[in-house]
Amino acid sequence: MRLALTVEYEGTNYHGFQYQVNIPTIQEELEKAITRMTGHHSRVKGAGRTDAGVHALAQVVAFDTLSDRDPDVLVGALNHYLPEDIAVKAAYTVAAGFDPRRWALSRTYRYTILNSHVPSPLMRRTAMLVPQSLNVQKMNRAASFLVGQHDFANFSSPLDDRGASTVRQIKQASVARAGDLVFFEVKANAFLPRQVRRMAGALLDIGRDRLK
Repeated sequence: MRLALTVEYEGTNYHGFQYQVNIPTIQEELEKAITRMTGHHSRVKGAGRTDAGVHALAQVVAFDTLSDRDPDVLVGALNHYLPEDIAVKAAYTVAAGFDPRRWALSRTYRYTILNSHVPSPLMRRTAMLVPQSLNVQKMNRAASFLVGQHDFANFSSPLDDRGASTVRQIKQASVARAGDLVFFEVKANAFLPRQVRRMAGALLDIGRDRLK
């Protein structure tokens, strides 16, 4: 049967989701835990790749298994074998053809900025420290120009398939402040490698009056 998992992780110690030889990844850790739990190897498919260091609140993955364990029991069993910076939050039995990447309706990223003159040890892994003053209104207005279908090649690192499309559909994009925290949140059908980080960098330059 095919199972879908909702996974949360702190990505600091990993080079993104997708498996890479001799480099720690989220996919590798999930597959190791599944093998230890079931006794056989299963390939995990994710809803998308993430860049190195990216965290996740709810990334969907799927895999096939011969195990007949109840999904609720499986959650506890997998978490027993996973490292403390990765956790399965929920498990579901899904259709045999379920594909978390192709069936995803959208993906949402949040880039967090600590706009403060002093660092926060508690946020050092989850927020970028920016001590300069930021014009969040200008950043939010600039973010609105990202919405829609555009060619985002200038925001992407080179693709594995050089002939692949760099056109993406941004459904929502906004920048908002809450105290010392500034959030850039963007929702799209899919993202290119490093697209969110590079968009965030451009918006920061606008907020610091380095870019119009």
